[in-house]
Amino acid sequence: MILKGFKEKSNKKYLNKLLSKRQVSVTDSKIESLGIILNIDETDGFEKLRGLATCLKIRPNKLKIIAFSSSKTNDSNAWEACFNPKDFGWKGAIKNIDLQSFLDIKFDALISFYEKDVLELKTLTAMSKAKFKVGLLQVDERLNDLIIKTSINEFNVFKKELFKYLTILNKIKNE
Repeated sequence: MILKGFKEKSNKKYLNKLLSKRQVSVTDSKIESLGIILNIDETDGFEKLRGLATCLKIRPNKLKIIAFSSSKTNDSNAWEACFNPKDFGWKGAIKNIDLQSFLDIKFDALISFYEKDVLELKTLTAMSKAKFKVGLLQVDERLNDLIIKTSINEFNVFKKELFKYLTILNKIKNE
């Protein structure tokens, strides 16, 4: 129990170090690849997120979705990759190969679709090599470049606002 507290403190320290070093790069490049991180304890909107990627003109082979669950009992067969707190070690070390490969991809955009303040989800968002990060309003605003203030249950509002701001920022391909 004490070790669990030390591990959490170690990971929080690592997260703060990542966020303080973060360089925000502003480019007008179009979004061609998309990564999505979601918490399946909060939502089961997998198909909605796939539909969102289609609206953004992202090809299916350029889309990668990973899901987080605080327990191991959820059905992980429906997800491309499902992970839990056991996949994290000390100082932000990743124990899951699929999770590490997701983090190594340099996505044009990353959508962090979760509301709860979960250390593992925040660490993944911070560790991602994505060029542009979008998310729901979080306690720590350093995580994302674009923050959309909606509830996780208001997916259509999120989709509409995301599309509006990405159009303004000239991030959507015209085809």
